[in-house]
This record gives sequence, structure tokens and C-alpha cells, in this order.
Amino acid sequence: MRAATLLIGLCCYGVSMAMMVRAELGLDPWDVFHQGLSRHTPMSIGAASAVVGVAVLLAWIPLRTKPGVGTLANVVVIAVTVDVGLAVLSMPQSMPARVALMLGAVLLNAMATVLYVGAGLGAGPRDGLMTGLVARTGLSVRRIRTGIEVTVLAAGWLLGGSVGAGTVVYALGIGPLVQLVLRATPQRVLARSGWARIHPAPAPAPAAEWGTMERCPTLPTRSTPTS
Repeated sequence: MRAATLLIGLCCYGVSMAMMVRAELGLDPWDVFHQGLSRHTPMSIGAASAVVGVAVLLAWIPLRTKPGVGTLANVVVIAVTVDVGLAVLSMPQSMPARVALMLGAVLLNAMATVLYVGAGLGAGPRDGLMTGLVARTGLSVRRIRTGIEVTVLAAGWLLGGSVGAGTVVYALGIGPLVQLVLRATPQRVLARSGWARIHPAPAPAPAAEWGTMERCPTLPTRSTPTS
């Protein structure tokens, strides 16, 4: 079951990336960064992506995040799925259709992230950075993911990477969308998934306490004097 969830999540992730490319409204922030690096080094965008992935994996060490089967599968399955998606999809002719494809890509990416990380078999290098920071800082997924995407986007833009409307939508929208999908996921599912350590279920509200008030002491009655 967990392996199937991992596979479905990774395939959806790859398809979402292909949709983003075919919309031609801007790369996602990490690819903007990879492209920017390729402009200042002999590396291709693919080589830059691999080098950055290794560097991000090293950042897992202080965060005490451990790789798993899903970490390796992330690289292989997504790469294959992106190529298949690009072979099947074509760029829509009208602007409304391109915008719809881009928005659908961002939403599908958020759902795919929750699925494959929830399998609990290991996140990819970049999502592992997100989950590690959430676990170590206690901040929300929305804040951590948005902070990472905006930082990477700014660095990529300064290096000369291509930025479009879709890039900005992804950078600002992916964090809140992942948080929204998590909230919509039943807590019993999260409790059995890889999100349990990262996004724990909220503690139940304490039950109302009844009968805890101390009984007021009975005042002594004034005795009637006898003659």
C-alpha cells in the first residue's frame, strides 16, 4: 500500500512538472535556480539540478533527516514521468487554457507532495529539506515551503534564470496548497503516514472538568443561648 502511494505520488509529481513546462508561463523556482547556475558555470540545467540535489542532501545531516527508498525513487520515477508527460502533452493554444494548465500543475504538485511524503518511504532531496525544517523548527508546512521557494526563486532570478507568472504563482501558492491538502486529509490517515512526525494531529481539547470546585465550608451556625 505504501509503495503504491509512493509511486502514484511521484508519477503525479512528474506529470505536474510536465504540465508546468507545457504551460510556458514560467519555470518552478528550483528550475529557475538550476537555469541561473547553468548560465554562470559549464553545467547544463540537468547537471546543475543533480549538483544542487547532492548539496541539499548534505543539508539533511544537521536536520537529522534520513533518506529512504523514496529518495532514490524520487530521482528515477519523476525523471521518467516528466519525459512521458512532455511527450504526451502539448502547449495549449489559448492563454486561458495555458493559465488553467499552470494552475492545475501547482495543485497537482501539492497533492503529489502529500501523497509521496505520506508514504513514509523517504522524501526527495528538496522536499526532505522542507520536512526536516518543519520537524526541527515547529513552523507550519506553509511557512517553511513558501520560505524555501521564495529564497530559491530570488537566488535564481539574481543568477539570470527565467521567471514568469507561473513561477510566482508556484512560489507563493505551493506552501499554502500543501497545508490545505494536509488539513483536508483525515487525521487517521496522517497518523499512519510519513506526515505523523512532521504534521502531528492537534491535541484534543481538554474535557470540561466538572465538580472540581471545592465545596464551600459550612459556616458555623450561631447557637441559641440557653437560660
